[in-house]
Amino acid sequence: MTGRIPILSAAPLVECGRYPAKAVTGERFGVSATVFREGHDAVGATAVLRDPQGKIHQRVQMVRTGPAHRDRWCATLTPGAPGLWSYTIEAWSDPFGTWRHAAEIKIEAGIDVELMLTEGALLLERAATSLPRGHTESRRVLRTAARAVRDRNRPPEVRLASALDTAVTDILSAEPLRDLVTEEGPFSLLVERERALYGSWYEFFPRSEGAVRHDDGSWTSGTFETAAKRLPAIAAMGFDVVYLPPVHPIGHTFRKGPNNTLTPGPNDPGVPWAIGSEDGGHDAVHPDLGGIEAFDEFVESAKEQGLEVALDLALQASPDHPWVTEHPEWFTRRADGSIAYAENPPKKYQDIYPLNFDNDPEGIYAEVRLVVRHWMAHGVRIFRVDNPHTKPVSFWQRLLADIRRTDPDVIFLAEAFTRHDMMHTLAKVGYQQSYTYFTWKNSKNELTDYMTELRDAAEYMRPNLFVNTPDILHAYLQYGGPAAFKIRAVLAAMLAPTWGVYSGFELYEHVAVRPGSEEYLDSEKYQYRPRNWEAYEPGGPLEGQSLAPYLTRLNEIRRAHPALHRLRNLRFHDIDNPDMLCFSKREVPAEQSGHTEEDIVITVVNLDPHSPREATVSLDMPELGLDWHETFAAHDEFSGDTFNWGRHNYVRLDPAVEPAHVLTVRRWQP
Repeated sequence: MTGRIPILSAAPLVECGRYPAKAVTGERFGVSATVFREGHDAVGATAVLRDPQGKIHQRVQMVRTGPAHRDRWCATLTPGAPGLWSYTIEAWSDPFGTWRHAAEIKIEAGIDVELMLTEGALLLERAATSLPRGHTESRRVLRTAARAVRDRNRPPEVRLASALDTAVTDILSAEPLRDLVTEEGPFSLLVERERALYGSWYEFFPRSEGAVRHDDGSWTSGTFETAAKRLPAIAAMGFDVVYLPPVHPIGHTFRKGPNNTLTPGPNDPGVPWAIGSEDGGHDAVHPDLGGIEAFDEFVESAKEQGLEVALDLALQASPDHPWVTEHPEWFTRRADGSIAYAENPPKKYQDIYPLNFDNDPEGIYAEVRLVVRHWMAHGVRIFRVDNPHTKPVSFWQRLLADIRRTDPDVIFLAEAFTRHDMMHTLAKVGYQQSYTYFTWKNSKNELTDYMTELRDAAEYMRPNLFVNTPDILHAYLQYGGPAAFKIRAVLAAMLAPTWGVYSGFELYEHVAVRPGSEEYLDSEKYQYRPRNWEAYEPGGPLEGQSLAPYLTRLNEIRRAHPALHRLRNLRFHDIDNPDMLCFSKREVPAEQSGHTEEDIVITVVNLDPHSPREATVSLDMPELGLDWHETFAAHDEFSGDTFNWGRHNYVRLDPAVEPAHVLTVRRWQP
């Protein structure tokens, strides 16, 4: 039922409140509602943020925004520690605002002058009395103003001015008189740790690091010990998360050979996602990698480098998995009695059996929960979930809530390249992050439309922009040359708070298995692929031919600029060339942060990796917190140059030199 003062269309509200909106610790997020009342009396609105214990954390006066004929009110809130928070909207009649509007009109017109001034004095006295304890000076200011308003020895205009003095209105803005207070809510807000929104991911296969091929064609696999030697270089590039594909035993039946062939040799290691053999299943470590103790040491080594380990959670089995014999009911039988293997036509995965979640849902749930908690006990707090869209949404909602109740710091990334509604629903039911279709968005219009969609879903969905994966080598990288790699890295790193690369990206690996395919030639999914990292180091034969310094600089820029840690602040600006893109991010520090300087970053990118492009950038200055005719210092984080920019700016970018400007904004000092 509508309250005394209507409060409508409160936001953020996910599926009418069915799921909580999301934020991370310290993230500024906007709340809004439509608030109005009958007649002509003034109204006000307040947003109230409460912590998980129900204690008021913030109370912020809302302001009316948008067209004058609309009654939309907004405020910005900033939550603290992780947990299930809530916010409410309070609406109220504003007696002082109502009086002020009438008094300014009537006193100037000579109508009811003494009556209006008397009413004003009474309101000031009431406001002084209603102030909380400790506001002694504010109480004195209001009572002094009330006496001045009652002083008939002064002209009415002067008496009115006493009531509208800045000191008075500032007090009443902070502690307004409120009648007919109406509340809507509470609305849930799930607050999670910073890494749920912001971070840089690096994916690599431990078995390839340190792998050795012998003269007879056999291989010695890399181990967690040899893989740990790669961690300092990954950390030096500024990455925060090391993502490992499955590290479990791999099945033998229908094992895939190089380039996804069905004729593996005796030395082919198989696909890590074909989980399970006589050595164990999802809670086991492949014996070639060194066992669970070696895994624990790897996690500890990563921690020493400032890295978190993300582990793949792939709920499927090879034909040799213990589940197949112990729980045959967990799989789908075809008409001929065989177990159905995984397919994504035209792709076939004969070495993988999908789980059937309808035959024994409780049994499967209990087993998966044990698996997740097993790896949590071994230091894993981030899981990249393989194909979650092929499992019931209700399963994920239950599991993620179960984990969150005891371990709210655990993060789940959905690798769901699927329909829009499924991707968004997985985010709503609890996934902290999601893969996206960024890899296939390469034009100006595609990027603008898609990133706007993701930004507008930021109240529940957090994108992770991977530039490549073991499965995805887009034609843009295959044929774009080194500049294409820079362009895609800049876009991913600057557009989204979280981005990622798969090992080999920094070496410009770009050859597909065949024309028209997005699979790598000699894909690491099917074979060992050791890389000669030393050759690219100083003094090596390939020194200067790695993209690693560029990735390092991008991550340095990201760490230095809080604006790049957020998604809700993404704004696009006009640029009169279809092959160029301009966008910005602006972060105004929260009051409790102790910082006063805002952070503004403008990125301009040439999307054509082959040719120089030039354009005029037309900035939406108010979106940057600037006046339309203001000029500012635009400092290029790549070149070190500083430009005098304003509303309209000429830009020329040659991809052979540098395909992007990443500009930080500073106002010119007078």
